[in-house]
Amino acid sequence: MQSNIAIEANKVFDRCVADYHLADNVDTPVSNPYPEGSLENIFYAKCWIDAVQWHLEDIIRDPDIDPVAALALKRRIDASNQDRTDRVEDIDTWFRDTYSDVTPLPDATINTESPAWALDRLSILALKLWHMREQAERADTDEAHRTRSAARLAVLEEQRKDLTEAIDTLLEDIAAGHKYMKVYRQMKLYNDPDTNPVLYAKK
Repeated sequence: MQSNIAIEANKVFDRCVADYHLADNVDTPVSNPYPEGSLENIFYAKCWIDAVQWHLEDIIRDPDIDPVAALALKRRIDASNQDRTDRVEDIDTWFRDTYSDVTPLPDATINTESPAWALDRLSILALKLWHMREQAERADTDEAHRTRSAARLAVLEEQRKDLTEAIDTLLEDIAAGHKYMKVYRQMKLYNDPDTNPVLYAKK
């Protein structure tokens, strides 16, 4: 997967979202169909985390949810956010290794975000497209809802097209030395018992 990476990523994300909805259960174990160590494998693993978290976010917004259950869900979502960040960083590490032999040109510039964080948005878009399409096709609502959802679906499709092209252009620029990338680790202070004041005060 060296060219049109974002186009191929969309295929993986769409497959993952469809696979998740076969059972549509947040406790369904992931069954990654791609070879271990491949970029597709990381894409699928990352998108599965997104799909589960999407539905956890739906569940926790139930106004009648038991507070104890809501707290457990909140902690599960927090852990999921860290897993999601870890997978994004795995993707950036893959790109860094892939382009390690490229010497940036003297006038090379850095992008506002890394390729992996842009691909993260593609994964979320795959979920938005699935669920907006579902709303546009609902039989238990009125035509106005379906029409509004169809219009939003068209915007999401255009957004994915534009973002896909932008990511593949960025990767081509990195490969050619016109852009360069850095991998910054996300320093989530609230997850670290040494930097969260509520946690280190209890030591």
